[in-house]
Amino acid sequence: MSLIDRQGRKINYLRLSVTDRCNLRCRYCMPQQGVTDIGHDSLLRFEDLYRIARSAVAIGVRKIRITGGEPLVRKGISGFLRHLSGIAGLDQLVLTTNGVLLAEMAAELRDAGVQRLNVSLDSLDADTFSFITRGGSLKRVLNGIETARSCGFPIKLNMVVMRGVNDHEIPAFVRLAADSASTVRFIEYMPAIRENGWQRLVVPGREILARLERDFRLLPLEQARLAGPARNFRISGISGTVGIITPISEHFCQECNRIRVTSTGQAKGCLFDETCIDLKPALQADENNFQLIRILRSIIAVKPAGHLMNPAECHHQAFSMASIGG
Repeated sequence: MSLIDRQGRKINYLRLSVTDRCNLRCRYCMPQQGVTDIGHDSLLRFEDLYRIARSAVAIGVRKIRITGGEPLVRKGISGFLRHLSGIAGLDQLVLTTNGVLLAEMAAELRDAGVQRLNVSLDSLDADTFSFITRGGSLKRVLNGIETARSCGFPIKLNMVVMRGVNDHEIPAFVRLAADSASTVRFIEYMPAIRENGWQRLVVPGREILARLERDFRLLPLEQARLAGPARNFRISGISGTVGIITPISEHFCQECNRIRVTSTGQAKGCLFDETCIDLKPALQADENNFQLIRILRSIIAVKPAGHLMNPAECHHQAFSMASIGG
């Protein structure tokens, strides 16, 4: 079964948030004053999140990424992931994390059936990392990454590139990809919180690529099935790979293959679109998931052709990335 939207895009990817809470306070994710945590009673139960996932797979979703906030802070997450991994027809179960709790939890995540991890890592300098995350420990995250790798996880490292903050570290991340045979993805800064003067932080993907090409020979890679928006490259003589994600300067909306569901049950076709549909009434009224499936199809039917951001301006209302799911 295939899900095709009005633009002819095949929708096969669900980003499912399990919590809005996080144990870091990254500057690009939330404002300095922080955000008010959603009450526990407002979060969907794992049983409901499972029903959403199963319904999505029933109509053609083949990849689910678990996000937050930080998904590993939610109690019982490993048992939930084990349940998800058993859904017939689901080809990929992956998880995005900040890595803070990986050292303690990597083995049980692997045992639960998670196939791959994406780890947010925006600096290899302890002071810069602490600045970006407002107090996070780089050492703890690096230890978690090594533990996860020892458990057999393929790992992708996501670096949000910010001019004047961490963009000088791009070569160091390439060396990390080389030394660890990892995939490193460089992501343009997105103005989710609409910080004043956010434009100064954006390093366009073409500039990132030009910097890489000064020192390395990049060989384009074919897009994998169920892949996300990165343009990926192999570096001659290096086992690791790098990718560029350009949500601002070069929209990939025409190839977007995903929908999102927040931890409170709001279904969205686009991160920056304010249109959403509350799934909670369907969860309460329909044990057979018929209404749930109908609503998921309707989100795909109204999925916008693209967002309106560019390097000079944006038009969305400010939001915390943790509240929707990164």
